[in-house]
Amino acid sequence: MTAIQHFTQKRVVPRLPVDSTALREACGAFATGVTVITTGAPGDSAGTTVNSFTSVSLEPPLVLFCLHRDSRLAPVLRRSGGFVVNFLTHRQQELAWAFAGRETARLEDAPHERTAEGLPILQEALGFLVCRLVDEYGGGDHSIVVGEVLEVGAHRRDEEPLVFFRGSMHVLEELVQQELAGEDLG
Repeated sequence: MTAIQHFTQKRVVPRLPVDSTALREACGAFATGVTVITTGAPGDSAGTTVNSFTSVSLEPPLVLFCLHRDSRLAPVLRRSGGFVVNFLTHRQQELAWAFAGRETARLEDAPHERTAEGLPILQEALGFLVCRLVDEYGGGDHSIVVGEVLEVGAHRRDEEPLVFFRGSMHVLEELVQQELAGEDLG
């Protein structure tokens, strides 16, 4: 004999759409490092500030970052087939803001060197990852860009990183001291 199961239907309450301002504020409570992604050959180079960077895998060595679908970096990235993740020091806040705007800084004006493939590496960065573009995935109003790490370098092991928290850039040590002192950061 088969048992009869009775299911009670629950009333589904529709959710309201998430407010983008509230989402930005909530995500701003998560402190991240600040990077500038650079790409392109001489005469066709670009950079943009990104804090949506993470490692994905050690075997194979993969990383990702998110890039707005209308970013000026996207076509240069696709042409070059590679990019560099530059981890910024606390001294590079001005550079980070310069590459964050719609009217970006010119890469030629930032001190950099080139990889064997011609990709730009910012000279004053804490460290860098040279990557080959592996794939792009849709992610709403952004693309999720995946790269295979081909080269790893560190310039400045003795510098503090630049961090992004509550809509502002901070020096990590100062951020910790402000939090310990109970200062309002946002």
